[in-house]
Amino acid sequence: MGAQVGPDHYFNKCYDSKQRFMSYWHQINEIIKLNPKKTLEIGIGNGFISKYLKERSLNIITLDIDRKLNPDVTGSVLQMPFGNESFDAVACYEVLEHLPYSNFGAVLAEIFRVSKSHAIISLPDINRAYRFNVQIPKICEIRKLIPLPRLKRQIHNFDGEHYWEIGKSGYPLSRIIGDIQRAGFELEDTYRVFEIPYHRFFKCKREIDKVS
Repeated sequence: MGAQVGPDHYFNKCYDSKQRFMSYWHQINEIIKLNPKKTLEIGIGNGFISKYLKERSLNIITLDIDRKLNPDVTGSVLQMPFGNESFDAVACYEVLEHLPYSNFGAVLAEIFRVSKSHAIISLPDINRAYRFNVQIPKICEIRKLIPLPRLKRQIHNFDGEHYWEIGKSGYPLSRIIGDIQRAGFELEDTYRVFEIPYHRFFKCKREIDKVS
């Protein structure tokens, strides 16, 4: 089920770039802002996020299909071994692209099932963007990502890790948002990290009235 990248992928000189640490800040901050009593992190990666949050005294449980990464619970995101509404917040960062898109709806349904309030998801977005950054002394700083449309969408070929990416042919942002909403979530916000636009975040709120 999906592509397992293994420990060697996360623990090397190239993985933790300066830009990736900017993404880590957002990954951590989105959870802290929710002040959850109990959090699930799907995909432990190198363990940086969960270790930091545990040091901040947050109750966070990690789930991963690869037991070599030493998650708290080993299991599949397609059938998580947790009861309904077990977690106030569910975090799933740069994980779902490692599964065929045909599983996306089922995974979102599982995330919805185990979440009590919010889910924070990040996914790779290859759409081009120009970084505009202007500092006005003593007044403000303006930082914006200006989209640069492509004349033709790229075809995605499985590279051993990613089955799909936002912006590739067949995977427009509108499709991803539509599937998130069909799972029962209200999309409170979506944004790309200024320093690493490849990482797009989705802040999703559980719509209680859509519980099946």
